[in-house]
Amino acid sequence: MSFYPKIIRPLLFKVAPEAAHEFGIEALRIGLNSKVAQDFTAKRFAVESFGEIERFGLRFNNPLGVAAGFDKNGVVVNQLAALGFGFVEVGTVTFNPQKGNEKPRLFRLPEDKALINRLGFNNQGTLKVVERLKKIQPNCVLGVNIGKNKDVPNEAAIENYLASFDSAFEVADYIAVNVSSPNTPNLRELQKAENLEDLLSELQKRNKVLSSAFRRLSPEDLTPEGGTPNLKPLLVKIAPDLNESEIEAIVDIACRFNLAGIIATNTTIKRENLKTKIDEIGGLSGKPLREKSNEIVSKIYRFTKGKMPVIGVGGIFDAADAFEKIAAGACLIQAYTGFVYQGISFAREINCGLQKILKEHGFSNLDEAIGSENKL
Repeated sequence: MSFYPKIIRPLLFKVAPEAAHEFGIEALRIGLNSKVAQDFTAKRFAVESFGEIERFGLRFNNPLGVAAGFDKNGVVVNQLAALGFGFVEVGTVTFNPQKGNEKPRLFRLPEDKALINRLGFNNQGTLKVVERLKKIQPNCVLGVNIGKNKDVPNEAAIENYLASFDSAFEVADYIAVNVSSPNTPNLRELQKAENLEDLLSELQKRNKVLSSAFRRLSPEDLTPEGGTPNLKPLLVKIAPDLNESEIEAIVDIACRFNLAGIIATNTTIKRENLKTKIDEIGGLSGKPLREKSNEIVSKIYRFTKGKMPVIGVGGIFDAADAFEKIAAGACLIQAYTGFVYQGISFAREINCGLQKILKEHGFSNLDEAIGSENKL
């Protein structure tokens, strides 16, 4: 739909980035607030079925999701589903509400098709977001991304994460653990093997307790060994700025603690090959992240021999970008910056284009394409 890049985007880009984002969220919230509006929009943006897409026990209508950071407070989940996204990851939420970093804290780099943000987990707090999510019936898979409050030292991080995990458990189809944002001081220290091992160990222990308490057990709820209920899918989101040994260590921990998957990747603190001259700290997202993200997806795929589900995120602007992620080893994909630049038809264009590319490459379904450029 050419009216967005030709008319709407130029107007929005005249407004400060964060204000434009808030306007976009509010426009979606009000414009698609009713079931009638959502159903009408969903039909308009519908695409041919991908067939059955099952990942970590959940069924997805299509492989494209909205990455955490777009709908921090769970305000427009069904509105985004109506635009054609197969899943929405709300957050990052922290247990206590926080305002985030000082403004301005979001910057556009149009020449590079990129954004820099140092928002700092600005959100209304896990409890309020969860209460909001309880009032809707999600029309897509719903993820909740949890992080650490800025004023909580890393020594107390586990309890802070557990408090959010406890609250989000009831409403989330899966929970993602954010230890990779560059905008909370020392947060990325939690990616170090010894810290991550402690955090994920405690989260999975709590996961077992809550899974037993919340779910009605039936034979299909039991693992092959019997007696232990299937867990809420727990994923970890990692940074693109890790070296190979760090990635391998994280993969090892994720496998040992039976994580459902890895989200690769968050934003980068590097500023390589940018056309835009800008001296702002924060996480860089968009096109400049594409190749690095693909590289890390590929490494995780190789390290796990394709057995660990990977959600690929970073630099997806069109169907070719989406296919690259899948061919590298991603079984699902997410976007944020591409959606901001491309507009409301983004999900439909990606999904339609991806189906066309799959057929052109001779794949009968999405699963056949996963890791196809990286076959073991």
